[in-house]
Amino acid sequence: MEIRWHGRGGQGVVTANEILAGAALEEGKYMKAFPEFGPERMGAPIRAFARISEAPIKVHSQVYFPDYVVVLDPTLIGNINVLEGMKKEGALVANYPDGKESLRRALATDMDVHAVNATKIALETIGKPLANTAMLGALVKVSGVLELESIKKELRNKLGGKLPEKVVEKNVLSVERAYEEVD
Repeated sequence: MEIRWHGRGGQGVVTANEILAGAALEEGKYMKAFPEFGPERMGAPIRAFARISEAPIKVHSQVYFPDYVVVLDPTLIGNINVLEGMKKEGALVANYPDGKESLRRALATDMDVHAVNATKIALETIGKPLANTAMLGALVKVSGVLELESIKKELRNKLGGKLPEKVVEKNVLSVERAYEEVD
C-alpha cells in the first residue's frame, strides 16, 4: 500500500506520516515513511510518502503511483495536481469543507474521492486548525490500511512525551471524529 500526503510546511504532514508508520510497526507490518521538502519555509507545499506492507519493502524511491492520496490543505486543490499518478482503484482523502461531490467537481474527476472537514474538527476538538491527526482518522476509515486503535496508540506514544495528556487526548478525539465523519 502506497500513500502520498500533500500539505504545507507547519501543518503536521510529517508528524501524521510518522504516526501512520509507527502504527504499521505496531501491527507487525513493514513500512517506510519519509518527507519531501521543497523550499523549507512555513506554508510552502510539501509532500510525504509512506509504504506499508506485509512483506519487506525493497523500493526506496518516492511514491509515484499511490493507492491513497491525503490532502491536508484544501487550498492545494486546483493549485497542484494532487491526483497525479494515483491508481485508478485508489482513493483521495481530502480536508475539504464542501463535501465529496463538490470536491469531485473541483478536481474534475470521476475517481474515488472522500471529503472531511478536518479543519473544523480540529478547531472543535483541539482548539487549533491543525488537521493532521484528523486526516489520519479519515485515511484509516477510507483505506482500511490499519486499525483505528493502532493509530490512537501510536499517536499517544508519539505526542505523549511532547504535549500535555489533555492535548494528546484532544488529538485522539480529532482522529475519532474524522473517522466517523469522512464521506
